[in-house]
Amino acid sequence: MRVFVTGGTGLIGSAVVRELLDGGHDVVGLARSDGSAAALREAGAEALRGGLADLDVLGAAATAADGVIHLAFSNDFSSPEALAAGVAEESAALAVMGEALVGSGRPFVTVSGTPWVPGRASTEADPLPLDGPVGGRGRSVMAVLALAERGVRSAAVRMPRTVHNQGDGGFAGLLTQIARQSGVSGYPGDGTQRWPAVHALDAAVLFRLALENAPAGSAWHAVADEGDAVRDIATVIGRRLDLPVKPVPEDTYGPLGPIFATDQPASSTQTREALGWEPRHPSLLEDLENIQP
Repeated sequence: MRVFVTGGTGLIGSAVVRELLDGGHDVVGLARSDGSAAALREAGAEALRGGLADLDVLGAAATAADGVIHLAFSNDFSSPEALAAGVAEESAALAVMGEALVGSGRPFVTVSGTPWVPGRASTEADPLPLDGPVGGRGRSVMAVLALAERGVRSAAVRMPRTVHNQGDGGFAGLLTQIARQSGVSGYPGDGTQRWPAVHALDAAVLFRLALENAPAGSAWHAVADEGDAVRDIATVIGRRLDLPVKPVPEDTYGPLGPIFATDQPASSTQTREALGWEPRHPSLLEDLENIQP
């Protein structure tokens, strides 16, 4: 299968590109820079210059592909306005790629986050939040899944709060970054809130399985660790960086503060049973031991 991939040089995307190539697929990756293009070519993929704002490029690439995996996002969380702009850019990109696939029966796999449900672990059957800081992303994903009624084999792989590899990535990676800058390994609230996690190499396998086998309109959870207490995550970070561990104000984390403070465990039981996905790489707390002082 010739697969068009956006975000193919990020932490998740680079693992997905490698998984696809190893699985016998051809990959065309969207590249915003010369460096990204070189990384894609070095991996064995074809590079297509452009970004999420280049809607003509996205539409043509989706039309020419046998399937699409979308992973790109601006990742600018510096302010509510920056986050909203990133959500709007992604929404327009998804709409264009989706329209290019209408009536084809081809797969379109997009990415989202696991939802949170008070008092229990969320499941694949739970709806995404459609309000709050990332509610716009939820609405965009639902629009992609609705393309199942228009002849697109659409699917969403829901990612946990931390996708990690070699101790870096996701919300835990942001905790580490802020700890290095502030001299404190902090956490919001009392730290008992739980974040789900998955190793990037395990997540990549699920994206391939969804591309190859997921029914139209389906959602899947790339969750290996159902929920690690944020205080436990901060404790490992503090020990690895030799920094004190203590609570910090929620606004330390900007527009993501309310999400950081939320208890949000998630299950992947249905995903494992239906697609035969089985995580095999280190857990988050094990992987954080790779953090270097």
